[in-house]
Amino acid sequence: MVSIRRSTPGDGARVLEIWRSAVDATHDFLSAQDRADIEAEVAAFLPNADLWLAVDAADNAIGFMLLDGAHMHALFVDPAHRGSGIGSLLVQHALNFQPLLTTDVNEQNAQAVGFYLRLGFQSIGRSETDGRGRAYPLIHLRIWADI
Repeated sequence: MVSIRRSTPGDGARVLEIWRSAVDATHDFLSAQDRADIEAEVAAFLPNADLWLAVDAADNAIGFMLLDGAHMHALFVDPAHRGSGIGSLLVQHALNFQPLLTTDVNEQNAQAVGFYLRLGFQSIGRSETDGRGRAYPLIHLRIWADI
């Protein structure tokens, strides 16, 4: 049984593990230097961020979402649990209290692009660079809840 709860300070190390393993599994387009730089940025804030966690029956985090109002800044699932509905569950959780949701996805991450499109997200724009100006194009997405 998977449930969703808020993160606590004790979840920080596990959240970083999930981020690292998910990025290693899906972000092969990153240069080694950019991957290292991004990890340093993420490690500085993610362990203390207010996250929504998907946890298993033993309360072990298996995925997380960083939500700021209507914008989902991050959604990562442990690769061992990919394809089991964890990402969809987190998105649906957000839509339960935020009927309009936006996010950005790396254009080169075809798996993630496909995931969001299958859920019903629609493209509303594109940027040539990521939020830090690196040459990784982003697709800007939006979804409305079916309520």
